[in-house]
Amino acid sequence: MKSYRRELRFKTKQRREFINITPQVEQCLRESGIREGFVLCNAMHITASVFINDDEPGLHQDFETWLERLAPEKPYTQYRHNKAENNADAHLKRSIMGREVVVAVTDGRLDFGPWEQIFYGEFDGMRDKRVLVKIIGE
Repeated sequence: MKSYRRELRFKTKQRREFINITPQVEQCLRESGIREGFVLCNAMHITASVFINDDEPGLHQDFETWLERLAPEKPYTQYRHNKAENNADAHLKRSIMGREVVVAVTDGRLDFGPWEQIFYGEFDGMRDKRVLVKIIGE
């Protein structure tokens, strides 16, 4: 069995963004040479997420609206966590959207269902962040 590891790096221009990272993950898969196995992608920060969904701008805006209703950024005073940093909402949004995804690799390709893509969700951006890509298989 072979194993491959790479870190993808991000520094978003906005506090919250959704970035389709499928092309970068596919590049990692090509570099790994693994034809059958699994890809794990996980956010390495507690205010960011990796998830699978459709690459549709309206849906992404719906996520933003829904998450902001569930865990509004302001007022900052509503959260006990907000003493050193005003990012409690980002921690909550990450908990909702999840930390990682696992995708099967079949015949050297990500084995997705229709419309599935991998996304990096940033909820406290404008600073350096990382996503781990770990591929295991043969």
